[in-house]
Amino acid sequence: MIEISESAQRYFNALIEQQDEGRLNLRIHVADPGTPRASCDLQFCPQGSEQPSDHRVEFAGFDLLVAADSVDWLAKADIDFEEEATGGQLVIRAPEIKGSMPGADADLSERVSWVLETEINPALAAHGGRVALERITESREVILRFGGGCHGCGMVDVTLKEGIEKTLTGHFPEIRGVLDATDHATGENPYYR
Repeated sequence: MIEISESAQRYFNALIEQQDEGRLNLRIHVADPGTPRASCDLQFCPQGSEQPSDHRVEFAGFDLLVAADSVDWLAKADIDFEEEATGGQLVIRAPEIKGSMPGADADLSERVSWVLETEINPALAAHGGRVALERITESREVILRFGGGCHGCGMVDVTLKEGIEKTLTGHFPEIRGVLDATDHATGENPYYR
């Protein structure tokens, strides 16, 4: 079951002490488990508002309530508070929540889509962008369509060749190239003009 480091427990207890709600617990739930979009949702949970099916893990000062449908996805998860001179950062590591990459026997388009969603799009999201697989040609060229901040961006060629193509061909040597099918002239809010 999910582990919470001592520093994270201290952090949670300090936050709980600042609230005027009596005893508070924490509740964690995985949204979109088993997909590249999976994420953890951690919230305060006032006593009495837990779900009957929640799994309870007791800690000093609070209980962690794990949503029943999230238990298996969080089996190897841990929560830590990484202390720094300027404060710190809460970190949830949940390696199982996104599932795993489709096997070598899966269709190439399914495997490419997985890499786009788990490796490429999180990086593009920092600039408000995204990319999606449009198709893979018979000659094994990957055709992509950009959106968001990448649609019309002046750096998209660099992103395509130096980032996306290198990543995809690193995973899938059978890919012969990566092409952009986006009409960048219609981009409404590009990251770089």
